[in-house]
Amino acid sequence: MNNQRSFFFNVDWVTVFIYLALCTIGWFNIHSAVLDPKYHGILDFKTDYSKQFWYIIAALVVAIIVLLLESRFITALAPAFYGVSILLLMVVLVIGRNVGGNQAWLSLGGGVRLQPSEFAKFTTCLLLARYLSSVNVRVTELRSFSVALAIIGVPMVLILLQPDMGSTLVFYSFIFVLYREGLSPYFLVISALFITLFLTSILFSPLSVIAVISIVVLLIILLFRKNKKLVMTMLAGLAICIAFVFSVKFIYNHVLQPHQKVRIDIVLGIKNDPRGQGYNVNQSKIAIGSGKLWGKGYLHGTQTKYSFVPAQSTDFIFCTVGEEWGFAGSLAVLGLYTALILRLIFLAERQRSPFSRIYGYGAASIIFFHVMINIATTIGLAPVIGIPLPLISYGGSSLISFTLLIFVLVKLDSNRMGIV
Repeated sequence: MNNQRSFFFNVDWVTVFIYLALCTIGWFNIHSAVLDPKYHGILDFKTDYSKQFWYIIAALVVAIIVLLLESRFITALAPAFYGVSILLLMVVLVIGRNVGGNQAWLSLGGGVRLQPSEFAKFTTCLLLARYLSSVNVRVTELRSFSVALAIIGVPMVLILLQPDMGSTLVFYSFIFVLYREGLSPYFLVISALFITLFLTSILFSPLSVIAVISIVVLLIILLFRKNKKLVMTMLAGLAICIAFVFSVKFIYNHVLQPHQKVRIDIVLGIKNDPRGQGYNVNQSKIAIGSGKLWGKGYLHGTQTKYSFVPAQSTDFIFCTVGEEWGFAGSLAVLGLYTALILRLIFLAERQRSPFSRIYGYGAASIIFFHVMINIATTIGLAPVIGIPLPLISYGGSSLISFTLLIFVLVKLDSNRMGIV
């Protein structure tokens, strides 16, 4: 038997099982969140849970097709896939449908919509892996690092223009891929410092923040004044920080939409708006808390039944899990996500091909970012930026893009002993 074409050859069934478990959990929670007594069927395409049923079927077909493809086909067409996704991101800016303030959707007819930004994450992951695995490419070199940033940055800019801040931020997760491939850990530290600086620049006046930074820099310079290189670096860093602080204030006051500013203010404790912009998060926390240890039971969530939480089948699907399944059910879902991410990293590390390893880390990073931010949003630890919970939230584009992310790695792993 030809190993390359054998469907069952060396497939990692642990990953497949976790994937199927999460899809199943997702469908049942969507069914509970939007159950319409008028429509009990799941084949009529009249409700979100009936649509999601068919999206899952379509995703499984996509998964099987990926497993039957030649691995070299996936690698070779990475630039083409990326190019198509960039083209779609440009098209959606012209003729896209505006949903929830974001012009991010292409209507395909029959109530079906395509969200190109979801697929752009997958294609960017593919092309980044293709580039970084090329001969003579080193992420520690300026040229290679710049090209890698351009691959990540182009779709980020186009998605930001929609404007979809949530999907834009997901691309930041690729920093973990660059770090795995040799990027200095200082970049992670600097990223954390700039996030802290961003938050403090909103909480306090620019002059106060700059004054504190200047004092810290001055103390370091006085302690290491004989190290001229360090002194120059600290002075340059101070200049960058000052520019960043004022840019944050400008972006916050003149670029962000009013509802985006309010969401940030609520998370930071600047404002309390439980009946306005903070309504979703407040109701979500009530729903999750009311589930207690074991939950209220399937189809018995009062917050769910009476639609107190908007977007409960999409961005806030986790509050349905918390209310009906309780802390135990929520912990089980988090356990499945943890197992999936660790499994993807395990698969990535055992690859012989650099392309497969880099791609695997990209897939794990994207899923990790989605899970972390989505759940943090539902419990009030992060602003509402509107990204789905992988494989559980309602949506065909999201489900199929995550299916591609996972099953391309499963396919590459099944052929890891060959040449990719």
